[in-house]
Amino acid sequence: MSRIDRVFLIGPMGAGKSTIGRRLAARLALSFIDLDAAIEARTGVDIPRIFDIEGESGFRRRESEQLETLTRQRRILLATGGGAVLDPANQRCLRDRGQVVYLRADVPTQIARTRHSDRPLLRGDDPAGRLAAILEARAPIYESLADISIDTGAGSPERIADQLARQLQSTEPSHDR
Repeated sequence: MSRIDRVFLIGPMGAGKSTIGRRLAARLALSFIDLDAAIEARTGVDIPRIFDIEGESGFRRRESEQLETLTRQRRILLATGGGAVLDPANQRCLRDRGQVVYLRADVPTQIARTRHSDRPLLRGDDPAGRLAAILEARAPIYESLADISIDTGAGSPERIADQLARQLQSTEPSHDR
């Protein structure tokens, strides 16, 4: 297996996992897969509809099934959903099967990047408060899983992808994979 065979991007919604992920995958000659898009392709419906029909628990079950399958593929860069790290089995898949990159973004950055999207977890009167609570709960998990962490609030997606590519190419994997 080549040194950079599987890269998994984690972080909150609006951190740039898809935007930066596409650019990083091109630089590393990996196939880009967005976990949410893979779930939508498999089910034939969008994520908000899955939440409406099955609730968050149904969505998380589908997410875990896809993550289990996709993290076994070779030569991929997988952009996960922000909550994919909540399940301990998902954490093991990520940690044990590839390099994990935590894309950090503060709440104002997340608000700016998600304000025109239909994110089920942001429905309601106080999206900033909801994002802050989600980030507070998940940040320790993101940090514990990460081989590399980078703030995505400043700088272009191209610059961040270049920086990550250099880091990944110069770093030996920290886990047995």
